Amino acid sequence: MSSSDVSSRESSQLAVASATHGPWRSAGVVGIVGGGATLGLELITLHWSLGMLAWPASVGLFLLFLVGGVGSAVGKGGDRRLRRWASEHPWQTAAVPAVGLFVTNTITQYLLSGDGIFFSIWTGLWHAAILGAIVGVVSSVASTRRKNSGY
Repeated sequence: MSSSDVSSRESSQLAVASATHGPWRSAGVVGIVGGGATLGLELITLHWSLGMLAWPASVGLFLLFLVGGVGSAVGKGGDRRLRRWASEHPWQTAAVPAVGLFVTNTITQYLLSGDGIFFSIWTGLWHAAILGAIVGVVSSVASTRRKNSGY
């Protein structure tokens, strides 16, 4: 299946489908542990408020989408054709967890922190950009290694 055979809508659906094959349960555990550890550090400061939950929630969401996105890129589960498409389009596949992080992190920051909507959008945007870059690079390297190994 070449790129010309797939419409942009189908391409988006394939990217989402390939991202669903990540280790999302393990990613959830990593996110909870990372967010919990960050919350423990926030509790030590003794400046307790609703705003202190914003940073741990952000860290937990970042770790959730990082592990899930990278796992979907390097994992061996799922449909072979879907894995092949994802390895041919690593940046489209990396965009899925980045968009997920952007949406959830923006909402979380707006609701939990004292920041306004524009600062929450900015925070969600730069966190998503960093996540997308990490997952995209890992996906690109993994797809290159698969091609070179005869996969």
